[in-house]
Amino acid sequence: LAKDIDNKVFFDALEQTINVVRNNLDHFTEKFPSAGGVDGVYQPTNNADTFLYSDWTSSFWTGMVWLAYELTGEERFKEVGLIHSKSFRERYETNDILDHHDIGFLYSLSCVAAYKITEDEFSKETALLAAEKLAGRYRDKAGIIQRGGPLDDPDHSSAGEFIVDCCMNLPLLYWAANTTGERKYYDMAYTHIQKAATYMVRDSGATHQNFKIDVRTGEPIRGWTSQGDGDDRGCWSRGQSWAIYGLPLSYHYTGDATLLEQTKNVANYFLNRLQSDYCANWDFLYTKDEDQRDSSAVAITACGLLELAKQLPLSDPDREVYEAAAKTLMAKLIENYMYKEDEGSNGILKAGVYAYKTDLCVDEPVIWGDYYFMEALVRLTHYFRMYW
Repeated sequence: LAKDIDNKVFFDALEQTINVVRNNLDHFTEKFPSAGGVDGVYQPTNNADTFLYSDWTSSFWTGMVWLAYELTGEERFKEVGLIHSKSFRERYETNDILDHHDIGFLYSLSCVAAYKITEDEFSKETALLAAEKLAGRYRDKAGIIQRGGPLDDPDHSSAGEFIVDCCMNLPLLYWAANTTGERKYYDMAYTHIQKAATYMVRDSGATHQNFKIDVRTGEPIRGWTSQGDGDDRGCWSRGQSWAIYGLPLSYHYTGDATLLEQTKNVANYFLNRLQSDYCANWDFLYTKDEDQRDSSAVAITACGLLELAKQLPLSDPDREVYEAAAKTLMAKLIENYMYKEDEGSNGILKAGVYAYKTDLCVDEPVIWGDYYFMEALVRLTHYFRMYW
């Protein structure tokens, strides 16, 4: 794995990616790219937009803008990033589609990033407001951040439900704890990730997307998968990737070594089920080379593997294995799934999937795939100032 890969491949791909961000900047200053492409092209959407279910995805573009600013120092990127902070503050103040767990995605890559890079107090204040709102979704007895739905009805179908995606929302709470000294944010995030690591990972290393805990008793009820296929027979590859990255991020903040061991389990499951081009099918139930890929799952996984390798002790022989795997995944994405400049797309990665079963943005660029692809390239070529 990765022994003959020239790092120039990653530098060149990053330069091309920055050019795409630069070329898209005027189109997506007040607007944001849609969650996925339409015939390969992202459409302009509002910050909280139901078009293509883009209400949770706007910050991925903002994260790309901040990465581009850090790498180039070009003031235009900074200007747009700070304009976005104002947009996210307005979204908070109007509570525009924010009664869900994805507040973490939305505000870590926008306002937390802006504050870390520029020390902008407005962005810091906005991110802390968002963290408090996310903390409001915590269910004490269940010990989890509830995905969505009302918080005052223990009999509601969504009561006590959390999904694997939420592993990536927790860093907003850890950051808030470190920034304010308020222990409650840390405790909520740490309790949630322990529940996820315990209940969402099956014996095989595959993950459930969804899990439900009784909000009255704290007892586990059941796990299932809504966006993948086959429930226990399969495994939604993007859900697996959320765990591969989310678990070591929580290790970064907690130092709980059991999270690294669980990361290895979910990472090994993913890596052992790739196709001949080192890409993942959208669900691991499907094992043929001609089945639909999801390149975004691979980009997220590459970030997770690099974070895992960074956290493992130098004495751990798996450290080099996971780093080499990440480099291989990224080199193959560049070779097989990166749009060329003459292909008419304003995206970065081909063959993303939003929701296969509902035919939503299938075989299209998806904005989270582009963000994680760019983040992984930064990790492979520069020091990455983590926004999570």
